[in-house]
Amino acid sequence: MAFRRFIKSVLLGIPVGITFLDCVGYVARVDGISMQPALNPNSDTDYVFLSRWDVRSRNIKRGDIVSLISPKDPTQKIIKRVVGLQGDVVSTLGYKQDILRIPEGHCWVEGDHTGHSLDSNTFGPVAVGLMTARASLIVWPPERWRVLTSELPKRRQPLHIAKQTNYH
Repeated sequence: MAFRRFIKSVLLGIPVGITFLDCVGYVARVDGISMQPALNPNSDTDYVFLSRWDVRSRNIKRGDIVSLISPKDPTQKIIKRVVGLQGDVVSTLGYKQDILRIPEGHCWVEGDHTGHSLDSNTFGPVAVGLMTARASLIVWPPERWRVLTSELPKRRQPLHIAKQTNYH
């Protein structure tokens, strides 16, 4: 009898778990120094909760930290901060154009550790379809538990902010 109950629990739990991971979010390890000091200060490894729901509901703002599929290597996921949304005009840091208007359906992402990040300054505007989730919480290590807020350094504010900020 206990075995049957266990099997029923597993058969119910697996689809619920898969649905949660697919629709709501999951915990992921963040490696590297490109997002220092927000993530991985002192070269520690942070684990963050990545909310898929925010990307699906198009609830992404300037300053959000997002996970996305790398435009350079589709087998790799990267984590960066959204600096600009479609229609915004941004100043770039070493891209082929010093000033750029972000095309429709795209965003501009950068690592917080300027000069130590492969980001839009390397590969240009990123299609919003490559975004997979928004980092909302640091969940490990315990001494770093906190909510990740949408902060954009003043030096990286867009030169012009487009009126429509939602992406489609």
